[in-house]
Amino acid sequence: MDEEAPSPKRALIADDQPDILGALKLLLKPEGYVVDLVSSPAEVLAAVSATTYDVALIDLNYSRDTTSGAEGLDLVERIHDADGELPVVVMTAWGSVEVAVEAMRRGARDFVQKPWENDRLLTILSTQVELARALRRGHRLEAENRLLRAEGHTELIATARTMQPVLAMIAKIGPSGANVLITGEHGTGKDVVARALHGVSPRAGRPLVTVNLGGLSEGVFASELFGHVKGAFTDAKTDRVGRFEMADQATLFMDEVANVPPAEQAKLLRVIETGELERVGDSRTRRVDVRILSATNAELKAEVASGRFREDLLFRLNTVQIHLPPLRDRIEDIPVLANHFLGRFATRYRKEISGFEGAAERALARHSWPGNVRELAHVVERAVLMAGDGRVGSADLGLSEPDDPRTTLEDLTLEEVEKILMQKALRRHDGNVSRAAEALGISRSAFYRRLQKYGL
Repeated sequence: MDEEAPSPKRALIADDQPDILGALKLLLKPEGYVVDLVSSPAEVLAAVSATTYDVALIDLNYSRDTTSGAEGLDLVERIHDADGELPVVVMTAWGSVEVAVEAMRRGARDFVQKPWENDRLLTILSTQVELARALRRGHRLEAENRLLRAEGHTELIATARTMQPVLAMIAKIGPSGANVLITGEHGTGKDVVARALHGVSPRAGRPLVTVNLGGLSEGVFASELFGHVKGAFTDAKTDRVGRFEMADQATLFMDEVANVPPAEQAKLLRVIETGELERVGDSRTRRVDVRILSATNAELKAEVASGRFREDLLFRLNTVQIHLPPLRDRIEDIPVLANHFLGRFATRYRKEISGFEGAAERALARHSWPGNVRELAHVVERAVLMAGDGRVGSADLGLSEPDDPRTTLEDLTLEEVEKILMQKALRRHDGNVSRAAEALGISRSAFYRRLQKYGL
């Protein structure tokens, strides 16, 4: 007997700005959602009483005021009273993150900041939809398992022998609450491992808060991690919650941790050791309970030896270390990952693509992947956009080996030349971004911007 086809996911979206409602509907419809749009708390409550939704995505500010979030907090409670199983995800601007945390205390399942990141928002909504459907069927254990998978395991595709120690460490260390340092070249998927660790921990029901320390200047570091109070400096127009407070009772993932400025390392060490912090401009000490996951592609022991990184901070971060091998050392995973990304992007761009032609598969296997899994995802996304319906051909991939003698400068654009030089620098320095940037004569931040631009 054939299984009954799953019903469409139904989402309720509430915001008083028509352009935001329109943008969210455009984002969700290709993902299989039936979307209802409303613009006021009264319309939200009327919709919830008349229709069964899988998820509600609501703004926290409406007509009563524009910044306090009080109207949204009341709405969260009233939705919970009307349908205690409906997952509510709240939207907030950076200045009101503290209000979003309060919304979670009142029953919201998660929150996103405006402007949102599409992938993160889709992941959050998908997680909550699957959890809500399982709960409504009375399958609590299934719901918990779905939540764990959505928090990272489904994206951690690892069939290669070299990845088995990574999977074993996640299973063993994830539930422990220990701080973990994740190492590996740029683009190997350290953030995916962090989500998997969080997903099997007792804190999985709380958000995984992330911060990329590689993108922070020394001037904003303390404010970003520890928060600030209004008037602490010229642009401090409102109080701001830092990442540590956002991650209280949850998990904080600090990517590119080698970039912590030397002058700020003592402050970070103190918070990790004591759980105490002060917002910039405030003398009040606050306590937090945070599990720390951190990642780097740098050799931190070498950074310690050179005096650029504190040894005691390394010890606090490195209770357990998990090293991710580069993609070139897990060849067996390339076709599996490529097909995973193919399915994702074909759905996103509504393309009828069933797989890769033989020549394309061989091109994927031959490529050296200096940008690792991130580069592979970028290449497959481009191929989906370039390919017609059917199968992806080798030309759709746009791959060319930098050492191919047939490739001449006259045949390439300036951007293609720049990408090739970056690939060579990464390969020559074993994926170490600092040394690659130095070899090319540009700053780390400039190198990172280009890595993102080219999907490396």
